[in-house]
Amino acid sequence: MGAIYLIRHGQASFGAADYDALSPLGFEQSTLAGAELRRRGVEFSQVRSGTLARQRDTAATALKALGCDLPVVEDERWNEYDHVDISRHHAGGAPQQDSREYQRLLDAALTAWTTAGDEGPCAESWPVFLGRCTAALADLVASLGKGEHGLVFTSGGVLGALAGALMGAPEVGLLKLNRVTVNTGITKLTSGRGGVTLLSFNEHPHLEGETARLLSYR
Repeated sequence: MGAIYLIRHGQASFGAADYDALSPLGFEQSTLAGAELRRRGVEFSQVRSGTLARQRDTAATALKALGCDLPVVEDERWNEYDHVDISRHHAGGAPQQDSREYQRLLDAALTAWTTAGDEGPCAESWPVFLGRCTAALADLVASLGKGEHGLVFTSGGVLGALAGALMGAPEVGLLKLNRVTVNTGITKLTSGRGGVTLLSFNEHPHLEGETARLLSYR
């Protein structure tokens, strides 16, 4: 049975002029994620990533530690929702200053975003976001041969939405699972005759024990 490993990007630069830049901690987390995948001994036949800098840099860093030289296929459907646009329309801007206050405002904004459906003011609606995420996953699944494994570098909102969708509640996944995803957490899906199944969510053994100090959520 084939498997798909979804990796959340490393820590970005919260509060900086360019949030999308991977932080020094993010690079360290990405190296550890690659080492964890190498420890598991999984051989991948395909690697995909969103087009955001934090996703692409996480992919390059992790693959180096993994010892994998497969080309990374970039696909913007794996990109995160536009938190700036959503916050502007549903939370009055939500400046990236205090992390806890920002999370509170973002949670409220995401709730309003999903509730608005196709009628919302944002450039990308919740149904469109969910549709492109599920389509990206379906395309990857269809391209994998029997027993082949895929690897994807993406973001927390995508992970939460897909995990929720596989359990029949995508909105719950976005609003509840998204907020607890750790940087470089590993989510594993299996693909077989019965379809795609969520096997594990947000694994992070590479950020426990001696490396627990590297754990972050944003």
